Amino acid sequence: MNPDSTTYVGTRELRASLARHLRAAAMGHTIFVTLDGQIVAQLGPVGSAGHPYSIEALISTGLVIAPRKSDRKIEEMAVELPAGLSSDRALREIRGR
Repeated sequence: MNPDSTTYVGTRELRASLARHLRAAAMGHTIFVTLDGQIVAQLGPVGSAGHPYSIEALISTGLVIAPRKSDRKIEEMAVELPAGLSSDRALREIRGR
């Protein structure tokens, strides 16, 4: 797939593979989202040729809503895990599930 490629995806497929479609958009692909066969949304990289805006510019124009807690600090955690532990299992153990 070249960076300028266009993909059409239905809402069900988008929900099922959201991360994959977001990664493709970040790499320069355009994804048109359809609902009942009609295009209802477009995914693409921020700052693409059609929309040369930064996140701050998008917030100032009202196209993007700023996070409610911009001063939120993310705590770093160092957790020792046994070798061979899958990431899913490690997260469940960290979260206490």
